[in-house]
Amino acid sequence: MLRGDDMPQTWRILTALVAGIAGGALWVAMKGTGLHGAISTGELIGGLWLDLLRMTIIPLVVALLITGISRTADSMRGDRLALKSVLFFLGLLWLSTAIAAVVVPALLMIWPMPGQAADALRAGLIQSHESVGAIPGVADFLRSIVPTNPIAAAANDALLPLILFTTVFAIAVTRLPVERRLPITEFFASIADAMLVIVGWVLWLAPAGILALGFVVGARAGTSAIGALLHYMIIVSSAGLFAWALAYPVATVMGRISLFGFVRAVAPAQAVALSTQSSLASLPSMLKSSQDLGVPEGVADVSLPIAVAIFRVTSPAMNLAVAIYVAHWFGIALGPATIAAGAAVAAVTTIGSVSLPGQVSFLTSITPVAVVMGVPIEPLALLVAVEMIPDLVRTVGNVTMDVAATTAIARTEKLLERDQPDVELPDAIPADEGPPLRPASVAASNDA
Repeated sequence: MLRGDDMPQTWRILTALVAGIAGGALWVAMKGTGLHGAISTGELIGGLWLDLLRMTIIPLVVALLITGISRTADSMRGDRLALKSVLFFLGLLWLSTAIAAVVVPALLMIWPMPGQAADALRAGLIQSHESVGAIPGVADFLRSIVPTNPIAAAANDALLPLILFTTVFAIAVTRLPVERRLPITEFFASIADAMLVIVGWVLWLAPAGILALGFVVGARAGTSAIGALLHYMIIVSSAGLFAWALAYPVATVMGRISLFGFVRAVAPAQAVALSTQSSLASLPSMLKSSQDLGVPEGVADVSLPIAVAIFRVTSPAMNLAVAIYVAHWFGIALGPATIAAGAAVAAVTTIGSVSLPGQVSFLTSITPVAVVMGVPIEPLALLVAVEMIPDLVRTVGNVTMDVAATTAIARTEKLLERDQPDVELPDAIPADEGPPLRPASVAASNDA
């Protein structure tokens, strides 16, 4: 999610996109000379920027997936409540992804992208699109997901078999003794940190790259590109809204909280999420919302930090929606098996997308989904520029579900307490298992 200090860069990227599209369209309208050379230069600059970004995807996805699975396993080791929280969160992740896999194609069938805009945008991007190959049949697909050579899979951008191998490897690492596990996870955490530094450098150049790409699109597609991008934002945000809406039945049915009470209690946390676009910054408000809903402190202090660390209910749904939208944009037919593969990758890779700026998490999370589904990734360089509005939906939806899920977990814990009155909920993980899950900084923020 976007943090406050990422907002100026977000506005620079958005401004560059608008200026590029307007400049290209104006050049054509005024019949300026040298248009062909300007388009060639724009393709060169935009293509180089996109290639710089693509070179970080494989190592970053692998490193984040290994460290994300390690964090999840560590959370599950804490106690019964932590294990229950993680399993409940993961179940909601898969449920929201499945909903998006059904809802987004249905929305695009009811309200398709305007044909003229789609044709114009395809003309603006198709020349830089490299074919990702034909979508295999079911038998070939099943054979292809198990890599005989993980290194070759990485070299050939075969992300689904690579993700499968990385997931199995990461789970195997969690089974090692702590003294052998930590050096591996620290190694990959260092790789992820180094890749993020490189991504930061590349994103610093993003206004130039997106300005160039926007100019090419504006010259070929004209102002119809603006309407198409608005259509995109509405469709993708709708996927997040469905995941967001899922929070209310979770709180009212599973948490047995009145709808009005939940809406009133969660509103302050939603306001913080809107203003900061950060789930982490919203944690103190979420703790207060949970307290107002009667959630025991011992439950909230365990479940909510875990939720902020590994649980983003809107992310896999919206990441899958982006890939489905681009396929619709380019007229690529997606079968059930292909959508299912994309949904699986979207749900798995979400585990690794922790506290990253919006532009970074957008590209690192959606690129694997797009590649697995046979969808071109070039449009992502433009779509990242309009991620600000969908990111608001992501953050508020995540915060709302975090609180709702915590009420449902608390309800289960209360039932267990009634059946087993001698069981006490821990205020934190015991000292020999790690530091308290509610650090002093969080408590101070609550008191402020």
